[in-house]
Amino acid sequence: MTGTLFTLSFAVAAPFWALMILVPHWTWTARIIKSPLIVLPVVVIYAAVVVPASGEVLPVVMSPTLGGVRDLLGTADGAAAAWAHMLAFDLFAGRWAWLDSREREVPALVMAAVLVLTILLGPLGLAAYLAVRTRWARPAAAPLPAPQRIG
Repeated sequence: MTGTLFTLSFAVAAPFWALMILVPHWTWTARIIKSPLIVLPVVVIYAAVVVPASGEVLPVVMSPTLGGVRDLLGTADGAAAAWAHMLAFDLFAGRWAWLDSREREVPALVMAAVLVLTILLGPLGLAAYLAVRTRWARPAAAPLPAPQRIG
């Protein structure tokens, strides 16, 4: 069961990455990616792995040590949970970067490279986007209407 959940966790995240990387200008991509719920399938898989193993997981995460975390990750449940955990947060960070890049009009090819880096090495992809986004300023917001006086 754990092996299946491990495999399934990437399979449910991959379509969202494919939309952002391969068809970033398709109208359905924006509609789908705007929802933060795109991470929910991976979160459900994470819960399906962690909840039954909570007796082993909770002591390690409540009082983490290098040895304890290493031992937990050395189990099938620990590795599958860590993988789903990484996939969920990488997808959430990639989603944020993609949405922000659309507002800033960062070229899709630049974002494709950033998103691939985010899939492979999450925090480095996020760092790359934080550096990239400084090159493209956010468009100025429309001015707010003047407040109306009452009386």
